[in-house]
This record gives sequence, structure tokens and C-alpha cells, in this order.
Amino acid sequence: MRQFALQGAAVILVLSIAWPYFGWKAEAMPWLQTCLAIGSVALVFATLSRQPWWWRVIHAAFMPLIWLTHSFAIDPGWFLLAFVLLLLVYRGALSGQVPLYLSNKQTVVALAELLAEREAPHFLDLGAGVGSTTVPLADLLPDGHFTGYENAPLTWLLGRILSLGRHNIHWRWEDLWQANLAEYDVVYAFLSPTPMPDLWAKVQAEMQPGSLFVSNSFPVPGATPNRIIEVDCQPPRPLYCYQI
Repeated sequence: MRQFALQGAAVILVLSIAWPYFGWKAEAMPWLQTCLAIGSVALVFATLSRQPWWWRVIHAAFMPLIWLTHSFAIDPGWFLLAFVLLLLVYRGALSGQVPLYLSNKQTVVALAELLAEREAPHFLDLGAGVGSTTVPLADLLPDGHFTGYENAPLTWLLGRILSLGRHNIHWRWEDLWQANLAEYDVVYAFLSPTPMPDLWAKVQAEMQPGSLFVSNSFPVPGATPNRIIEVDCQPPRPLYCYQI
């Protein structure tokens, strides 16, 4: 909402000057120059409000890119299709500010070594995506029990297809907040900083003593991990391990 407000303020400021000016002169609005002006003002607003550099780039380019896209005269149906496809894949980003992250092979190996310390572990992947963690772990540890929660329809479907034939995988199309964490002795999450405080409260309320919560890349604010596993990959993706 903050970013919408900054961009909206830039639009209102520029148009409140441009419309009366060109209306008084009875001239057509030069939309390219207007969009460039809006982008410049939005950049100034984003800089003054100390937004991260990448938000400043987005603010500067947003309206000029809208003008460029409009100039292509693309059929609106394509935008609707793109929106539907993005919603099917990135529903978590819209509903819970959790984008789609795919765990790499090095992370899977590190998790497999961690799970090997437990006999027949019951492992839960919260926000399992397409199964990039759950599926290879199930292959590496056939005696384990693996569950994936995913609420984006298309990524759930891809993960369901990839998990076919693996009887030690339970693939569920549900919101991660509906999971009963007490059923698992290892819970893994690769989400974002935003949900971590609420997720940690859920972990503490539901997980059993002796169980393990593992967060990829994003530590729990205010909590000290019992162990940090440095995964040999770029960019760095440490595993923060919290013993319950």
C-alpha cells in the first residue's frame, strides 16, 4: 500500500499540473512526456521516503513502461491470461506475501543429512511449491514420511504430478496455516521474512518437544537458532534450525 500511495501521489501531482496547462492551451496531452514526468516524480518520492533501490527503479520505470505497453496495442485478453497464469503460480505472494522459491540440490542434500539423524522422520514442507524439496527427499530417504502443503493451483498440480508413484509423499492442496504441526517431527519452510513471526508462534504452540523447525534463508526474529547449516550455494541460503 505504501508503494501504491507513492506512485499515486506522483500521478496526482503531475496530472494536476499537466491537465490544466494543456487544457488551457487546447492541446493534446503528450502522454510519453507525461509518463516520464510521473516516473521522475515517483523516483523523487521513493528516494525521499528512503525506499530500497529496487523500489526506486520500479517507481521510475512503472508509468513509462505502461505507456510503452499501451503503444503496442496488445489485445486485453492477453493481459487477462497473464494475470490468471500468475495467480495460479503466485497465489501465495498475493495472499500471504510468500513468493515461489525453489530449493536447490545443495539444500536438499543438507536436509537429507539432517533427516538421516532421525529414524523414519515425518517431514512437512510448508509452501512446498512444485516439490523441489519434498520429491528428492522422498527418493533419498524411502523410509521417511513426507508431506507438502501448497495452495497455488498450478504449482500444486505440478508437484502432484512429480510426486506420483512415491508412496511416502502426501501432497496436499491447502493453506500452510491449516497444517497441524504436531503431526511432524521436522517442519521446513522457505517463505519470506513477513510471515515468520506468526509462523514461529504457530510452531511454538503446536510442535512437540524434541521436534525440529528449519527455515531456509529467513531466521525467526528474536529467536536464536540451535544450529545454522551453511549450504554451499550461491546466493547463500543458510538453514536456521530451531529445536523445540
